[in-house]
Amino acid sequence: MSAQERLTDALYGLGWGAVKKLPEPVAVRLGRSIADLAWKKRGKGVRRLESNYARVVPGASAERLAELSRAGMRSYLRYWMESFRLPAWSEERIRTGFEPADVHHLTDGIASDRGVILALPHMANWDLAGAWVTTELKTPFTTVAERLKPETLYDRFVAYREGLGMEVLPHNGGSAFGTLARRLRDGGLVCLVAERDLSASGVEVTFFGDTATMPAGPALLAQQTGALLLPVTLWYDDSPVMRGRVHPPIEVPGSGTRAEKTSVMTQALADAFASGIADHPEDWHMLQRLWVSDLDPTKGPA
Repeated sequence: MSAQERLTDALYGLGWGAVKKLPEPVAVRLGRSIADLAWKKRGKGVRRLESNYARVVPGASAERLAELSRAGMRSYLRYWMESFRLPAWSEERIRTGFEPADVHHLTDGIASDRGVILALPHMANWDLAGAWVTTELKTPFTTVAERLKPETLYDRFVAYREGLGMEVLPHNGGSAFGTLARRLRDGGLVCLVAERDLSASGVEVTFFGDTATMPAGPALLAQQTGALLLPVTLWYDDSPVMRGRVHPPIEVPGSGTRAEKTSVMTQALADAFASGIADHPEDWHMLQRLWVSDLDPTKGPA
């Protein structure tokens, strides 16, 4: 393990060890201070966040984008402060910390025993949403985590999420798709963060007017298992409570090849994500490149 990797692991360990012991108002102020400091430094992540917001809010002035990126960093650090503290939250705090609208789509799906796939973008605090599902709905679920370096950091994230009641599979494990399909066929719940493709086999979609690639997994799982596919978007307001919406199910098209069905369903997923992001852009924590024209400089806008 390199010195940088050891430092990264130690800092995350410090976060989970120390931040969860702070009084909540102190943690909130600490997160905001760190966010403002990072925003003022205008590192690569902040600049990329502004670039992504420029697509979400076309025509926004430089001043508006700066305001959005500052709010976006504060939202991102709120996510981290909450995540560090989640293992110490009481069940009551978790239950009252999230208020999703249209949750009947999810509860009806769970009751049907056909299996449910929840697909989310990187908005607000998806870990809190997951903890709410396991606590309020008493429903365990399976998810996938990106392999991180150092390995000890990945192990920390797995232990953290398993402590919240989640089954965590490694993203690059060849058996992940098969395991997810088995869970769904058994009537289980699968939750996937699904707007950023980490493979070379993503599906091209139109996202805020340009081409991006998103994972095919949610659509393929729905087709293969008959599970319900539900988009979810999340956001913060000025209260300590996170808000969210469970969008209507994305149906499997009645005709077409598997690839054609996957394309239609993934586009519908992208459209649902875009509606939530457009309403609450500052709560979309996308500090990486996403659009094809950003990933490949030789390829112009769609």
